[in-house]
Amino acid sequence: MTSGELAQEQRLSNPYDSPPRFQLFIGGSWVDAASGRTFSSIDPTTGHAWAEVAEGGPEDIDRAVRAARTAFEGGWGQATAADRAVALRRLGDTLARPDVIERLAVHEVLDTGKVVREAMGLARAFSSWCYYFAGAAQALQGDTIPVPMKDTFTYTVRRPVGVVGAITPWNSPILLTLWKLCPALAAGNTVVIKPSEVAPVSTIELAKVIDESGMPPGVVNVVSGQREAGAALASHPGVDKIAFTGSTATGRSVMRAAADNLTRVSLELGGKSPNIIFADADLGLAVNGIVSGAFAATGQMCTAGSRVLVQDDVYDEVLEALMERTRSIVMGDPFDWATDVGALTWGTQYHKVLDDITKAQAQGARLMIGGARPGNAPTADGYHLAPTIFADVGQEMDIARQEVFGPVAGLLRFRTEQEAVALANDTEYGLAAAVWTRDLARTHRMVNAIDAGTVWVNCYRRVTASVPFGGVKASGLGRENGLDALRDYTETKSVWIDTNEEARDAFRLA
Repeated sequence: MTSGELAQEQRLSNPYDSPPRFQLFIGGSWVDAASGRTFSSIDPTTGHAWAEVAEGGPEDIDRAVRAARTAFEGGWGQATAADRAVALRRLGDTLARPDVIERLAVHEVLDTGKVVREAMGLARAFSSWCYYFAGAAQALQGDTIPVPMKDTFTYTVRRPVGVVGAITPWNSPILLTLWKLCPALAAGNTVVIKPSEVAPVSTIELAKVIDESGMPPGVVNVVSGQREAGAALASHPGVDKIAFTGSTATGRSVMRAAADNLTRVSLELGGKSPNIIFADADLGLAVNGIVSGAFAATGQMCTAGSRVLVQDDVYDEVLEALMERTRSIVMGDPFDWATDVGALTWGTQYHKVLDDITKAQAQGARLMIGGARPGNAPTADGYHLAPTIFADVGQEMDIARQEVFGPVAGLLRFRTEQEAVALANDTEYGLAAAVWTRDLARTHRMVNAIDAGTVWVNCYRRVTASVPFGGVKASGLGRENGLDALRDYTETKSVWIDTNEEARDAFRLA
């Protein structure tokens, strides 16, 4: 990046002189909530309200589901794959515009507390999901199947499920919305999005971009609101599939709400991902991976590699290097390109992480660095927490077993490969893991032995539109991204054709 480009990045800021007001997007129109109520979105950096948002409820969810059904039955569900691909490419082109990239990044900074460097990096990648699934839409195909009956031709086709309800989280709202939206649209579905009440604005801003791209009315709808709106979407009889990202506890509630209607569900839930460092690893690379896995996005990632398993021989060396690297992390103004770590997204989570830190100390973990509000926090009331490292963590401690969802890493020791596998799998979660080693044979053994939907080797946090992502055990059901995700938004229809006219006529006469 040139100095001119860097200066431009640093000039990004809050474009609003006073708190803006955001409406619901239903059936191609911007409308107030039926109740007329609104709620505030809080800027995590300041701890103060920065926007007012329409508070949709069950009535608004019902309006949105009906609009989505009308759009599905009115043309989108019957549109050709080529037509859907054109619409997705057009959306991708709109998302790729420099002004749109900056606009979405600014709203994510204000709404989630992300630093501008991360927000801009994500925003530059948004269009790639549209482009990938535009191509995948035309690759969705059935099979011809040989059967034991004579004169019979059998094949399958894939049809869209119908109306999809997408309930999205607050940590990376736009990206995780696109993970659901793009495959759903590519498969021919219409969508109702309920963003998290904690950070709804960037998703509403995404809806404006979708509208600008020329997407037909009702194909995409956004209803912001509190938890009752999410519950109404999950239990709505007019919804054919629910796609949810969030905590495991909430995922269970969503699944129960969908069960009465036998609505199919995909869940991307929590994690407690092990970052496993062997003595033969490139330790500098591994330490950078720990920092990225534990502290990027202020640790608010379902894939956070905050459970750091280090082989005895290099434990002290890794701990020292990790502390040195952590001391260099810059906290400050999230709109400053030099800032590495921003605020936690909301006050409840901030205090929950502080409680987790206190509990870890009480259970015997050794606090090495961080654990409190940094002295150089950019504001007095924001949700700022210094990156935190614990040593001497035991597998029985809560910090080793429960998701913290904050910038907290705990180091555990292991001696053998078998012990590392046992520690890695000794959790209810199974979302992701990383292995750091130069031993190719060990790499294959560890990849096969670890219970996780994703295993990174000598890297961390790499995702793309074409590679399936999801968890096992309490980390969820189904997959996002890749052709696996596209299939999750379709139903398989089997077709049998009897080609023997004489035999069929004889049967009728008999």
